[in-house]
Amino acid sequence: MSKEFRHIVRVIDTDVDGTLKAAYALRRVKGISINLANAILRKAGVDPEVRIGVLSEEQVDKIEDVINNPSKYGIPSWLLNRRKDLETGKDLHLISSDLVLRTKMDIELMKKIKCWKGYRHAHGLKVRGQRTRTTGRKGKTVGVSKKRR
Repeated sequence: MSKEFRHIVRVIDTDVDGTLKAAYALRRVKGISINLANAILRKAGVDPEVRIGVLSEEQVDKIEDVINNPSKYGIPSWLLNRRKDLETGKDLHLISSDLVLRTKMDIELMKKIKCWKGYRHAHGLKVRGQRTRTTGRKGKTVGVSKKRR
């Protein structure tokens, strides 16, 4: 453990509050869930209950290395967020801006090949089977209009 407490810790291009416990601090990074955060800390040899501001720079670097290469450290593939990638066929885990960019690219591909989900995305409709008869009416007239005499 380091001797001094840091109030802001930089983890994978994200500023994290140093007063948070390590597992909850890692959740602040886009693409990391609480289960993955606990697995990362276990593989890095860090106690999940310790505050992240107390960790040394070497421990933070070790955590970042585990985040960047989860399969190298034996983290199971079912915890990763991009399994069997279309381009490479490998199990990947995307974080922060890479995750946002890849999601946008996937939506654009669906629109391009004109699959059902792509059609729904392109027309601004609900994609995952929700009802649309009464909900999701933003920007449209709601209610019944009568003819004027």
